[in-house]
Amino acid sequence: MQKKFILLLLITAFVSQAGIAAEIDSVTPRKIKLENSLTTINTIINQRMQEAILKANTQQDYIEGEDFEDIEEAEFCDEDVLYTELRKAIFQSYTASWGLKGYDLDTELRGLLSRQSYSLSLNDSIYRDIDYIEGFSLNLKELSDVVNINGHLIGLDKIGHFFAEGWQYFELTQYENRSFEQALKWGKQQETGKFGYTTTGIFSFADLVANFNGWRFWNKILLKEKDPLKGVIASFFNRPYISCNTQIISSIKNKKIVKAWEINNEFDLSGYLDGTWDEGNNCNSYEDPIIEAKVTTRINNVDADFSCPFKAEHCLESQKKYGYYAKHVLHPYCLIVTRE
Repeated sequence: MQKKFILLLLITAFVSQAGIAAEIDSVTPRKIKLENSLTTINTIINQRMQEAILKANTQQDYIEGEDFEDIEEAEFCDEDVLYTELRKAIFQSYTASWGLKGYDLDTELRGLLSRQSYSLSLNDSIYRDIDYIEGFSLNLKELSDVVNINGHLIGLDKIGHFFAEGWQYFELTQYENRSFEQALKWGKQQETGKFGYTTTGIFSFADLVANFNGWRFWNKILLKEKDPLKGVIASFFNRPYISCNTQIISSIKNKKIVKAWEINNEFDLSGYLDGTWDEGNNCNSYEDPIIEAKVTTRINNVDADFSCPFKAEHCLESQKKYGYYAKHVLHPYCLIVTRE
């Protein structure tokens, strides 16, 4: 009776806060050949970014010059409007609130990439033995699909994390005066809470890698802060995705300088991706040894030779890539990998 009462409370909490977490099985489909989804994902996001810029610009009546009387009083290129329209377009939402958007984008991409992804039910996965008490969110929702992105087996939930939780990191640093490291620590707290241990019993370090790179994406929109992974020379050549540029024709027509948002360079997920987005390399942690034992047994049944990290070289590459920040995003097993 007590367990049922606890379960009822957990489900109520799940419904009230709309549990966001989704998990993937990165072991069972390890040997399956999947088409590279990079181009498709890039195309989808670039189309949505273009849509957002168009909508942000059309909110400026002075671009057409028909109804605007005093163009000198106009505020060109409103940043808040741009960020709002980007979030609405990327998440295909009428609102810009973050809420469930990461999970919504995850489920949406499952449909768009259904022919390039691998779908697995919970009952056929390495998590099948985790019960409702141990991971109620896991049992209430389907697993996310996995895709091949440049040879890496990535859960589509990571794309949701990249954009949604990446935005939350950015919001903390942009609007709440938090440091980047404080944002990373906040992300860890979420994995021990509603995004991980509390709802699924699983702590995903790969989620943290996606979140980290999501901040880099949102920062690169206007590139107001230095990218934490780029040195002086790379930073010098780094350009924002979007800038506020003079519109020659509109300026001539209005006999005043008119500006609008324009794309400088297209989004490419490969600029953020690495082998530690893959949970087979950047291992998960588990809230309870019992949960870990259940998962480990199932992994051995699927592939007795599998061990995490699956490809140690990806951990070595990420140790170098993330440097000082590696301790915030890599599982201890990935951190201690050395060259033989």
